[in-house]
Amino acid sequence: MQSYEERLTAPASWWAAAVAAGLFCALTAAPFGILAVLGALIAGGALGAAAVSAYGSARIRVVAGSLVAGDARIPVEALGEAEVLDRTEAAAWRTHKADPRAFMLLRSYIPTALRVEVTDPADPTPYVYLSTRNPEGLAAALAAVRS
Repeated sequence: MQSYEERLTAPASWWAAAVAAGLFCALTAAPFGILAVLGALIAGGALGAAAVSAYGSARIRVVAGSLVAGDARIPVEALGEAEVLDRTEAAAWRTHKADPRAFMLLRSYIPTALRVEVTDPADPTPYVYLSTRNPEGLAAALAAVRS
């Protein structure tokens, strides 16, 4: 049973940048003729869109007793207290409060986050930092699985 799922999609302005990459590639190919322009437009736009899509495809899920964040799969039993971070606190934990040993799935365009302690003594990771648009919902899903 799945109790939480979120996809950290890229903002619309990043998709506009992918289109712009295609246009710039087309302009670069202009001296070589119309077919080169069309080929460069398609190739540049496709590569830009693939890059934006890959970066924006990160998912956070709470499923089958585990927190799945990006490539990490962490059993909920190995997690401790969850702390909801507002815009100010999330920025602080991304910068000067950050521990380099922490697992961070962060997206700078998402202002809020959840910080969850890792309580497994065999794991050197002190906490998990997750950018999320719904930190309260994610914290509630983790608490529901834990109880």
